[in-house]
Amino acid sequence: MNLRTLLRAALVPLVVGAATLTAITTSANAAPPSDSPPMTPAIVGGSTATGNYPWMASLQVNGRHGCGGSLISAEWVVTAAHCIQGGSLNLRIGSKDNTTGGTLVSASRQIKHPSYGNIQNGYDIALIKLSRAVQNQPITLAGSSPAVGSSVVLYGWGQTCPQRGCQQSPPRTLKLLNTRINSDSQCQSIRGASELCVQSSTSQTACYGDSGGPLVVQGQLAGATSRAGHGSATCGQGHTIYTDLTAYRQWISQTTGGAV
Repeated sequence: MNLRTLLRAALVPLVVGAATLTAITTSANAAPPSDSPPMTPAIVGGSTATGNYPWMASLQVNGRHGCGGSLISAEWVVTAAHCIQGGSLNLRIGSKDNTTGGTLVSASRQIKHPSYGNIQNGYDIALIKLSRAVQNQPITLAGSSPAVGSSVVLYGWGQTCPQRGCQQSPPRTLKLLNTRINSDSQCQSIRGASELCVQSSTSQTACYGDSGGPLVVQGQLAGATSRAGHGSATCGQGHTIYTDLTAYRQWISQTTGGAV
């Protein structure tokens, strides 16, 4: 199933017992009308992002947001493997509005981690090679995994209500949520040291459309949104699991040819 199909599909988990947080829309081929009102900001709870985020990426098909990502060098973006479905993919980088502004660039390569099979087994990380180098400032990859209790910030354009299918139009404005790292025991389906359990509730959580988006600790990139912590279709139930990007530093370096 390609990303275009995924964007058109209903909000259902891609695998039994693990609800992914990939966005969908009922009109993936249609651009937003020029006179349409501003859409509600993203993430359930949290606040509208202020300031500049030149490294924040929106993965898009036909101009419609599907997943988030993070620019980690002039030519590479990191995201979740379940966001990569093949086919033509564009990225809008550095704009808080995922329909305009920033740098628009196409993907030349989409590389899932070689051990990724399905989202339940982890390895939910992928790299996207851009068709050209961009001038945007990348975000630095954290040197170590954030400790339990660490304060972190989540970013994304995901839906703003937690129930599956509760919001048919994708948000446009970037939002952030301040939260913390939980112990692994609080996320039932976590896969050990390569994943992070992030404190969430149905009123404050990453949700559908936030997949692949960043978890930032002290200004550095440490995670990418993966799935619900207890496999629920309702966002925030059982917390949220993020891929620990620091666990894949060697793979990232090798795949990018040392660019990161």
